[in-house]
Amino acid sequence: MLLSSLAVLSGFMLLVWGADRFVEGAAATARNMDISPLVIGLTIVGFGTSAPEMLISAMSAWDENPGIAVGNALGSNIANMGLVLGATALIKPLQVHSGTLQREYPIMFIAMIFALLVILDGNLGFLDGLALMAGLSLVLYWMVRMGRRELNGLDPMAAEFEAELPPEMSTGKALLWLAVGLAILLISSRMVVWGATDIARTFGISDLVIGLTIIAIGTSLPELAASIMSAIKGEHDIAIGNVIGSNIFNILGVLGISGIIFPHAIDINVLSRDFPVMIGLSIALFAMAYGFRKPGSLNRIEGALLLTVYIGYLSVLGLNSGSPV
Repeated sequence: MLLSSLAVLSGFMLLVWGADRFVEGAAATARNMDISPLVIGLTIVGFGTSAPEMLISAMSAWDENPGIAVGNALGSNIANMGLVLGATALIKPLQVHSGTLQREYPIMFIAMIFALLVILDGNLGFLDGLALMAGLSLVLYWMVRMGRRELNGLDPMAAEFEAELPPEMSTGKALLWLAVGLAILLISSRMVVWGATDIARTFGISDLVIGLTIIAIGTSLPELAASIMSAIKGEHDIAIGNVIGSNIFNILGVLGISGIIFPHAIDINVLSRDFPVMIGLSIALFAMAYGFRKPGSLNRIEGALLLTVYIGYLSVLGLNSGSPV
């Protein structure tokens, strides 16, 4: 038990470090190829923040523990909206001016509805996984096209992304950090999956609940830190943009990988409990922060509501699991 807990804790720390190195190397490589900061932020940074979830999903599916993969995908999205944005807005109210973000909101919601339709029959099969990954590919293509169109549109998020890009470095060094980051991500994701699975078996908690709680919160901590720091520095569009981008990658990429590697039946609670909570939070976030014909915003009261819903959701999971989460 002690070894399992240490594996999870140290795995999460390595995941954060590895993801940072991966994003730093990938972003620097892309910048050396003259790719715009907005395109880098929308695609490479978005993918990098979801890399821990994707690799944990792949590892858990490979080990035939699909509950962790599915729980991680949905739990991370729920944590992103309830915990990350709720806590961030509570600390620093957010103002959203980016037109790019206003176009990403509907894409996130469509991705969630598409994923729901794919698993509505109670199964996540190989073809379902391919469909979700194809959807992710289409979203990436759309993001690149949109990022290029906004080059001359003075989207405020472009300047925020440019300010957050890592210092210039040679392509060789960037590729080295990219490889090191990926290697650390692979090792640390294996540690997290092994430790979390052992903890679940020790306490008799389902893999799904472990994925929805311990692993989801752990993989959302980098988004929480990044969003709070971005908000404090006045980069409000990035604070929300990181969450929206991460949610899109999670629901399409993380679920897609799980279905491709290990087709499986979906726990009934996913459809009756977790998906409704995720979609409900998405609708609430849209209503609060979209900004109809004016800049969007997320104030402290709205942040407190999101955080309260998340705490309530964790309480329900704890009661239903039969053991403390």
